[in-house]
Amino acid sequence: MLKTAHFGPVTQFLMSTVLDGQPLYWVAAYLVDGLLIDTACANTAEELLEALSGSVPGLPPVRVAVNTHYHEDHVAANRLLSERLGVTVLAHPWAIPRLRQVPPIPDYRATVWGRPGPSEALPVGDEIVTERFRFQVVETPGHCDGHVSLVEPDMGWCFTGDLFVGERPRVAWRETDVAEMIDSLERLAALASDQGPFVLFTAPGEVFENGREALLACAGYLRDLVVRGRELLAHGFTEEAIRDAFFRGESSFAALTHGEFSSGNLTRAVLAARTTRR
Repeated sequence: MLKTAHFGPVTQFLMSTVLDGQPLYWVAAYLVDGLLIDTACANTAEELLEALSGSVPGLPPVRVAVNTHYHEDHVAANRLLSERLGVTVLAHPWAIPRLRQVPPIPDYRATVWGRPGPSEALPVGDEIVTERFRFQVVETPGHCDGHVSLVEPDMGWCFTGDLFVGERPRVAWRETDVAEMIDSLERLAALASDQGPFVLFTAPGEVFENGREALLACAGYLRDLVVRGRELLAHGFTEEAIRDAFFRGESSFAALTHGEFSSGNLTRAVLAARTTRR
């Protein structure tokens, strides 16, 4: 399933696998001035290609695609776009070997997103210049290594990938580094202009108009968890008891994802975040 929405010059492609008539999990890609930010999952790759090939009228031709990170729900149309439309794919150097030799994924992820094939990418630089816009490429680890976000400061746009998906996350991916995430959130917030909006375009598709405030709210929430976690550890709480104090038990995502996304992961990442920069 693919749906489109328009935010000025930015076109959002919102995509999901459908099972028994229901979308399983939405993931977004964004097209602006010939630049495609993420290419989504294998199960919707043909639909995205069709949209970019003319089934959605009025779109600029895509010339360059950039992957915010290497996970399969963000990269799986890379190869189709390269082979059929001649699109140049860019990614963080750390991610490129993982695009070329795709890491194995569990069956539930193959059902939700599909298994991507290998693809080639060139290293992304510090900026991407299109005909009308100039995007800063900002290293934003925290969700995983090799993660980047894109900022167009003159337009007040920020494409966060999976670094930011909401102000108060209750689960985390198993690779999450909370200290790095806080630093990355604050780094992006510092790029916001005092003179205008800073709109966040997120990987799950939600768009936040109050972007700077949302980034700082998430960073502050995570800092508070770090402080509370240290206090609870000092009082003899176990990791499980701290998780329950934070989130009132484990999320249903833990069972659905075999523990890859869970409140326990977020708790462990919080407790591992011994230091963060101010």
